[in-house]
Amino acid sequence: MSRVAAIDCGTNSIRLLIADFDGSGSATDVHREMRIVRLGQGVDATGLLAAEAIERTRAALVGYAARCTEKGVERIRMVATSATRDAANREDFFAMTREVLGTEAEVISGDEEARLSFAGAVAAAPEEEGPFLVVDVGGGSTELVLGTLTGGEVAVEAARSVDIGCVRLTERCLHSDPPSAAELAEAERVAAEVLASAFEVVPVDRARTWIGVAGTVTTLSAVAQELPAYDSDRTHGSVLSTEQIRATEARLAALSTEQRRALGPVHEGRADVITGGAVVVRVLAEQLAERAGIGRLLVSEKDILDGLATSIA
Repeated sequence: MSRVAAIDCGTNSIRLLIADFDGSGSATDVHREMRIVRLGQGVDATGLLAAEAIERTRAALVGYAARCTEKGVERIRMVATSATRDAANREDFFAMTREVLGTEAEVISGDEEARLSFAGAVAAAPEEEGPFLVVDVGGGSTELVLGTLTGGEVAVEAARSVDIGCVRLTERCLHSDPPSAAELAEAERVAAEVLASAFEVVPVDRARTWIGVAGTVTTLSAVAQELPAYDSDRTHGSVLSTEQIRATEARLAALSTEQRRALGPVHEGRADVITGGAVVVRVLAEQLAERAGIGRLLVSEKDILDGLATSIA
């Protein structure tokens, strides 16, 4: 039995998974945790990580390091994704992570991020029909990966990461609170334009099952279900139709940030950017309905963290 920790630092949140692996490679969750740190604050406009964003991330990592020590973790792997890939001062971030964790954080490519998310998501959906399209809508980027799962073996056929996500789209297009119709139309245009480059690389028409991972998708599921509070047991394995996605986006877009924050399942640090994320998911849903005839989104709580943990077990 080995105990490992995976840390995923994205544009909006930083997440920790501690898991045990037995001799056969089977995993058992020990602890999961998520904190909103908004590391990507302003990166799209300035090209720099803000000092206050690095400090928020440092505070979260101090807590994660303590939890890993408390739980007797043997190995840690930390990856950083979209925000750090884009930042000119990313070495300031790496110096901080070395000091706090005693290990080097890795900046992984968008394609590697996609593959790790795919491995985590598909392994948790063995009864669904492949090929699978796994989509990770993050804060600064969105990853699409197409592949299969045969006899427990994952085979990735195509993957693409594009620079659009809930934080990036909100900062670029959605300036009013709630956003205006013109802002929403512009957000849709930008999302469709950026996602088009992914569709040129990933043949989504071959997909039979669409799986969505990460906080934007799981939060949309929780809101669509009208859960009184976020409940991962209720979101994992849930299904959203294209019509439900449209309706949930429209509901969120009509609310102010404070009204969204008052919704039980919406994390306070996600309330100001969830509408931007919903636009991305809705554009994806409409494109997949047209290109692949897929009218349902399978929501998974298993994602890049699970793929990371497996990679070091």
